[in-house]
Amino acid sequence: MTDHAIQLRAVTRQYVSGGSPVTALDRVSLAFPRGTFTAVMGPSGSGKSTLLQCAAGLDRPTSGSVSLGGTELTTLSETRLTRLRRERIGFVFQSFNLLPSLTAEQNVALPLRLAGRRPPRARVREALRQVGLADRCGHRPSELSGGQQQRVALARALIARPEVLFADEPTGALDSRTGREVLALLRDMVDTEARTIVMVTHDPLAASCADRVVFLVDGRVADELTEASAGDVAARMAGLEAVAC
Repeated sequence: MTDHAIQLRAVTRQYVSGGSPVTALDRVSLAFPRGTFTAVMGPSGSGKSTLLQCAAGLDRPTSGSVSLGGTELTTLSETRLTRLRRERIGFVFQSFNLLPSLTAEQNVALPLRLAGRRPPRARVREALRQVGLADRCGHRPSELSGGQQQRVALARALIARPEVLFADEPTGALDSRTGREVLALLRDMVDTEARTIVMVTHDPLAASCADRVVFLVDGRVADELTEASAGDVAARMAGLEAVAC
């Protein structure tokens, strides 16, 4: 068992746009140690979302390799890759992606049901309790605030007990107070449960909750900060954006 939850080695991802090749990631090598919280930042078009998608097995790199706990993702068939994502990776996005006709409890149980498993009700309710929604099990999304919906999405991502949780702008649709509550919950998951979290964000305050901040520019790793304040992160971003312009 490797000490790294996720490892990227010389990952390049190219697309064709308007008949011309575009390099979204350019030989990126990064490791995400187990039980750590990493934020990924960078100017618009720097490759943040592509990095997350390749690391999570949602997209295949043009070249290079990605491994999850020692399992090489780039050589897996689509069927095996889908199964791995379902069983070993959790996802939280800016849009909560909850089914409006289902209760919080039913939304949380959905990934396991789609995998052909019948989750014990106690396990589903424990997941909701962990995110502070033990008293909202029977509520539908329309009956919940934005912050509560994001908490349901977190519980749904955690129900399969994934090795890594990927979060793409998880506080982007929330007000500042609710966003801080969700970030505190993510931080607690790392500190008390040793979960591994990789979060893409544009918010220096959100990034300051992480153990490490990785900065991308033009598809390459431009810098890293550890245990940085929001001011440190904002200053570094300003410098990178000035260079990118």
